[in-house]
Formats: sequence, structure tokens, C-alpha cells
Amino acid sequence: MSRTIKRGASPPPRRPAGRRRVPKASLGDRLIAKLPIGEDTLRKAVTWTVLGGVAIASVFVANLLGVPQAIGAGVAEAAGRAGLRVEQVDITGLKRMDRETVYAIALEDQSSRAMLRVDLERVRDRLLAYGWIADAYVARRLPDRLVIHITEREPAAIWQDHGQLTLIDATGRLLAPVSAARMPDLPLVIGPGANEQEPGYQALLAAAPALRPRIRAATWVGNRRWDLTFTTGETLALPQDGAPQALIKFAQMDGADPLLGKGWLRFDLRDPARMFARRAGQDKQQVADDGRNDPPADAAATGTAGGNVTGDDDKITEARAGDALRSGEA
Repeated sequence: MSRTIKRGASPPPRRPAGRRRVPKASLGDRLIAKLPIGEDTLRKAVTWTVLGGVAIASVFVANLLGVPQAIGAGVAEAAGRAGLRVEQVDITGLKRMDRETVYAIALEDQSSRAMLRVDLERVRDRLLAYGWIADAYVARRLPDRLVIHITEREPAAIWQDHGQLTLIDATGRLLAPVSAARMPDLPLVIGPGANEQEPGYQALLAAAPALRPRIRAATWVGNRRWDLTFTTGETLALPQDGAPQALIKFAQMDGADPLLGKGWLRFDLRDPARMFARRAGQDKQQVADDGRNDPPADAAATGTAGGNVTGDDDKITEARAGDALRSGEA
């Protein structure tokens, strides 16, 4: 059927073309746009996180299902090649130790630097076996960092044995050798086994704190008792039993009538009832009964005090304090 178009008539109106709607940005896109980091950096961080999670989950599942260790090691090595490997070791807490020493101990015998193959407990055990280290914290910081925090032991004394000087802590643990020219200002303990007696020696010094700064050295005699050497040169022989009480008695006597720095060479308190004293150049000792009466200047020792003092199983020498320190013997 034909359609007649009249001349002069206006053409039929056209429908306006519809506008394309611009899709709204998702909430995730809007949040990413507000982050202070670039999209590439964020994408890498997400990739490393996913990769690390997958690698750890793989090793966990392999161990859970009893997969042979070689397969778990293979997964760890694959993760290492992908970037999960030790590239940096952060060490904190050091005061006296050398950083390179800790680094060498931590990575000793490591056949691989793959992060997931680093045995943290084994690293910690190796660190704790080193003298200076009292405690150690070891952790991973993915993807490529090992974190180690060290707690060092505190030196409490210097142990001299057969001419060798060694720093020890309050428990007697050997820390490090020290030279005579660079000795720190610490108490000196002398003789075989003296380091093992360090806790008892610290308790002995605590019994008479007024004398502590005046004690230059202590010699462990016969593996059973102490001889103390003072900064003024005198030696004090303490008994095997009741040494703290004997030291307190000597401190009281010195406080009432000074004994140190008065020309005496040796004091002997092994007899609980009397103190024997000897001056340089004298053949016999003087005696003070129970520490209550001062002997006359020319009084000789009585009873068992005649001549040089000797014990049952250790011979007490009359060498000066300097000789005892040089020889390391009492």
C-alpha cells in the first residue's frame, strides 16, 4: 500500500538518541584511588602476599599429609627462587658482641637461603651456645628478612687460671678472653674452679658491702675456701665453713680499729675463736682472741698459732699479695 506524502508537510519527529550510561566505579576502585601508593606497588604487594600464603600453605599441607621431606624442600626452594629468600638479617640488642659474629652464627651451615627452609629453632640454639648470649629471639619477616634480637650476659668478674684471664658472668659462665693490659674494673677470682664458685663469691661480698670496694682479688684455695687480697696488699684467709660470718667479723674489727693499711701482711680467721695476724718480716704471728683484744706489738702467737700457719690439706704461703696475683696461687 502506497503512502501519499503531501507537499509542504513537515517530516515526522525523530526519537532522540539515548545517551550511553557511564558505569560507576566500584567501591574497591574508589578505595584504591585514595591510597597513597601507586597501583603497580599495590599489585606487587598483593602478589607477594598471595605467593607467600600459597607457599606456606603448601609446606603445611605437605607436612600434614606426610609428603616426603624432599618435596617440601622443593616447594620451599621454588618459593625461594620466586623471592622468598634471606637477603637481609636485622640484628638488635648488641652491646659488646660483634655484629658479624652473630651473622656468621645465625647462617652457619645453611645449605640454602630459601626463607622457608631456615630452621628458626636451630638458629636460636646455635646462638644460645655462644658465651655472650643469654637469650635470643629469631623470626621471619617476609619476603626476605630475618630478624634477630640478642640479650647479652653481663660480665661480673675476671677469672685467672694458669695465667689466662677470662671474663665471666655472675653464674660463672665463660664469656671471652681478656688481656692483662685491657682488664676492666671488675673483681678478680683466681685458681682452678674459681669461676664455678662465682655465685657463692658474690654472696660472700654481699655479706660485708663496706669491704667490697677494698677487695682486689679472691683466690679459691684447695677447692674449698677463699683467700681475699685487699687493695692495700693484705691477705685475709677465710674458713671453709662460715666464711660470710668471718668476713662480717673482720669488717667490724676493721671498723672499730682500722687494720688495713697498717703494715700487716696477713690475717687468718680460720679459727672461729681467734684471729691470727702477721707483719712483714716477722717470724711469728700475733693473735687476737675472738677479735676482742688487740695483741701487743711484740706478742707471739700461742697454741696452734706458732710459726707459719698451715691447714690440714692446703699450705698457706706468706707471699705478698702481688706475688699471689702474678702466680695465681694462694
